[in-house]
Parts: sequence; C-alpha cells; structure tokens
Amino acid sequence: MVKCLNNEITEDTLLQRIGIIRENIRTAALSGGFDPQKVRLMAVTKYVGAEAVLRAVQAGITLIGENREQALSQKLPLLPREQLQVHFIGHLQRNKAARVVRMVDMVESLDSPALAAELEKQAAALEKTLPVLIEVNIGKDSNKSGIAPETAAGFAESLQAFPHLQLRGLMTILPLGAAQIETERYFSQMHALYVDIQEKNRDNGNIDCLSMGMSGDYKLAVKYGANLVRLGTVLFS
Repeated sequence: MVKCLNNEITEDTLLQRIGIIRENIRTAALSGGFDPQKVRLMAVTKYVGAEAVLRAVQAGITLIGENREQALSQKLPLLPREQLQVHFIGHLQRNKAARVVRMVDMVESLDSPALAAELEKQAAALEKTLPVLIEVNIGKDSNKSGIAPETAAGFAESLQAFPHLQLRGLMTILPLGAAQIETERYFSQMHALYVDIQEKNRDNGNIDCLSMGMSGDYKLAVKYGANLVRLGTVLFS
C-alpha cells in the first residue's frame, strides 16, 4: 500500500490528470448506460498534505475525502472550506464522532447501529442534519468494516428513527486483490442493492449517492453505476 504520495505535485499535472480521469468517467458511464454528468470525483487526501490539497482545489477539485479524524483536523484549517465539500470515508470510532460531525458534510462509513446512535446524538447537539452513507461489506471481507449486504435494507429503514441523520445512499470498499470478474460482480450487486433501497425509501427522495470505485477500479465502478468515485493514487502519485 502507498504510504506517501507526491506532496510536490504541480497544479498543471493535476489539471492534466483530472482531465484524463473525467474523460475515462465519461466513457465508462456511457458504456454502462449512465449519465456521466452525474458522476462526482472525490480527491482522497489521506496521504498528502494541505499544500497538495490546495493545488487540487485550484485545479478544480470541490470534494475531498479523509480517512482519519486527526489528519482532517490538522488539514482543514489550512483549506478554503467555503470551496469544498468534505466527506469522512474511514472507519469511525464512536469516541471521535463528535469531532468528525463538526467538521464534515457527510459520513460515508456508517457501519453499525451503535455508530448511527452516536452520530445522531452529536448531530442533534449541533442542531445539524448530517448526511450519511451506509458502508456495505459487499465482499464479506473479514478485514473490512461494513454492514452485510443482506441486512443493508433493514438497516436503512432503521435510520428513520434518527431525525438528524439523512440517508443519502451506499458506499463500499472491495476486498483487496479481487479479480476483475469478482469486481464486476460486486459492483453490479451494489448497484442492485442501491436501486432496491432507493425504491424502499422513495418517499423521502434523498437516496442519490452510490460511492464505489478507487484508483484501480473506478472505471468499472462507473460502468456499473457508481456516481461518486474516491481517487487518491491516480491523482497524487
């Protein structure tokens, strides 16, 4: 796993890479029958500092994702917050929920009823509505967090009991080293689950985000219906 990406990457290089990525997204979305204009690009900033993130913003990035509360709290004061949406995408410990809820626009890694209750508590204290995604462990990987796919619909329904949480959709991280045929199957299953939960929650109209796909597989993810891809290495390496 890459532990440190290129903090010295230039704005011109980022502009070139973002252009290539957006064209890849366009091609992949059209090949799957989806609207490329609805696919959002997230810059995952886990392994780069605030200076590289600033250059990414100057190159057109408007959405970043962070995995760790401490790193986010260090970077955020150095960033143009009014120009950015910030998502938390890593495993979230309940004792860090209060700090994360104050900083972010969305938590993508909601993976348990206990965390849902804590996020509700913290959002209520701030009088804030917090958008969330349910993290689904689609590959049933023991090394990954997430709700089992067969329980995701019931978990989504249970979130109606939390008035300060706004369910917006699903997120997944695939098992490391999955073959292409497995990757395609997982993405297809995630899209089917997303559509099913959309249907079951059609009255509230908020289910609009399927976050899946990273640097190595984002084109396949988009082909199978992802409308948010989380990219770090392909941008910053």
